Amino acid sequence: MPQTPSTRKKELLLAISLVGFGLFVLPPAVYWVGQQVVGEYADENGVWGLTLNFWSGIIRANPMALILALSPYCLVQTLRFSRRLRRSKQHELSS
Repeated sequence: MPQTPSTRKKELLLAISLVGFGLFVLPPAVYWVGQQVVGEYADENGVWGLTLNFWSGIIRANPMALILALSPYCLVQTLRFSRRLRRSKQHELSS
């Protein structure tokens, strides 16, 4: 399916916003959930210590940090792909 410039722009904006969410919103969310489940983060800097460790992991290409940062985008793309696949299967069955 060919993409128009407006479709590419929408996809780029989606990718930027979801990766931005993974970079800036998920680390504090992980910190909060970790506090509820495990207890206080060992670093004395709290949420900022975890966020800085996360960003340094991104810079060092740590696979776990990259997975966390890219997970919102990958999740949305997986859901979109599965929906498209399901619709095409339903279309084949109804034909």
